[in-house]
Amino acid sequence: MDLPEENVADYPRPPAIEPFTGRIRVWFAGLLVAETQISHRILETFHPPTYYLPRAAFFPGVLVDSGGRQTICEWKGVARYFDLVANGRTAPRIAWSYPDPTAAFHAIAGAVAIYAEPLDRIEIDDIAVLPQPGNFYGGWVTPNVKGPIKGAPGTLHW
Repeated sequence: MDLPEENVADYPRPPAIEPFTGRIRVWFAGLLVAETQISHRILETFHPPTYYLPRAAFFPGVLVDSGGRQTICEWKGVARYFDLVANGRTAPRIAWSYPDPTAAFHAIAGAVAIYAEPLDRIEIDDIAVLPQPGNFYGGWVTPNVKGPIKGAPGTLHW
């Protein structure tokens, strides 16, 4: 399936949320660790989409609460973080969730977003995902996502 072309400059601020029904699969440490066809995308100006998967999309035992520091998003609220554990490997604080998001983002309550790096692979409808540049934001870049993407050196002030 081809994903429709999108330009990140057309995404709104404050960000928008929309349901997504494409197939998402996540691999880490040589194992498939998550799979779903029900998720949400957050679309924010100059960011590739950030996908929030239902907690049930992750196979039992692979998400471990990392405790410690939480962060605050001006739009979504307070985030908590998870380590991803599989096949004897751990990716610390690679995933996050908003247990009690703001009203506008209630649809992602408890859903989990995950950084694309250092995972083995993420696919959306069999299309490989690249991490958002800069490894600060958690967007996923696919070939259909166009425009200037925030995150690379020199873009954090936008």
